Amino acid sequence: MVAVIGIAVGTAALILTLSIVNGFASSVESKLISLSAHLQIRHPDEQLFQDRRTNLARITSNPNIATASPFLEKSFVLRNRNNGSNGEIWHSKPVVVRGLGEEQRRVFLKKFLRSGSFNAKDNVTGIALYAGQTLAENLDLKVGKKVMLVGLGSNASGAKLIAGNKNIVDMLSSLDLEVGVIRGIYDTGLQEGFDDFVVIADLKELQQRFNPLMISGYDANVNNLKQLPGTVNELVNTLGFPFYGFTVFERYANLFEWLKLQKNITPLLIVTITIVAVFNIISTLLVLIIEKTREIGMLSALGLEPGKISSVFMAQAFLVSLSGVVIGNILALSLSLFELRFHLITLPEKSYFIKYVPLLIEPVDYAVVSISVMALTLLFAFIPARIAASLKPGTALGT
Repeated sequence: MVAVIGIAVGTAALILTLSIVNGFASSVESKLISLSAHLQIRHPDEQLFQDRRTNLARITSNPNIATASPFLEKSFVLRNRNNGSNGEIWHSKPVVVRGLGEEQRRVFLKKFLRSGSFNAKDNVTGIALYAGQTLAENLDLKVGKKVMLVGLGSNASGAKLIAGNKNIVDMLSSLDLEVGVIRGIYDTGLQEGFDDFVVIADLKELQQRFNPLMISGYDANVNNLKQLPGTVNELVNTLGFPFYGFTVFERYANLFEWLKLQKNITPLLIVTITIVAVFNIISTLLVLIIEKTREIGMLSALGLEPGKISSVFMAQAFLVSLSGVVIGNILALSLSLFELRFHLITLPEKSYFIKYVPLLIEPVDYAVVSISVMALTLLFAFIPARIAASLKPGTALGT
């Protein structure tokens, strides 16, 4: 019973480890892919360029491209005014306002919008903005609140702004000053680098206010992610210089490398837990041999062949390992379903990008673990089985 319980616990622990590692990688990967397009096409140094139908047609003509759309990104300092005990208080933070087409905004906000509405309309003038939850908390933003966007004009740069002998009027004329209205608050779970930095707006509205007919690049999603690197190269070759492209895996390379690192320790976990199970079955059989030494000697004296004595212990090892593996599978599946249903184990979303421990129930993991534990326990059970078969009748009966 102790051996069965030991193998069951080891098997369940191994399956749960694989389920968590695979579930975590799958959840974070899916979230990153859902936040950003599978690939982007831009000009060098993030230069703006004119949106042309021919370019979009060349992109969508690729057989692996599912959807494609232009976008415009512009950097601002977002300023919000609040009334405090000491009068008006201004809070400021650098942000990137990302202009998306109506369909792209609708898809994104349908997934992540927490307050506000996509179709909100009122008499308040200003660019409709959708801020991240973290940014809203930092600047005390509320739905319907007016904010100020301060950015460099299309003909200005940071170097030009501080160089020369410009007076205050020239400096202010070099800035883009615009009023925005918070129409909604979204929450993706990526609190750093997205929810605290990216503000969603309408592409056409952003173009009309700042850069008519200009875009930052094209977002595109593919049908087959395995062909993504090749698709990017094909599009860049089709569009020609100065276009270049990169994938979502390259954009979030540090996070995907982090996920790979977690997957790389999986073999070590498998080996460690399997060794525990192997030594468990060996020690159990050796204790059994010590307890049954006289019975082994009796069977040998009655003419039972050493090979058949060995097979008795191999059968015992098979039954013990089979019972442990079956119980371990049931235990792992039960715990996984229970956690998926009630989400008892929470995670700090700021660090892990997800609120709960993710579990991915893969039948292949269950099968591989079960077969591996069974095979290894039977393989190493051969050692105590041979010891039992090698006992001499006289020695065994005299013990």
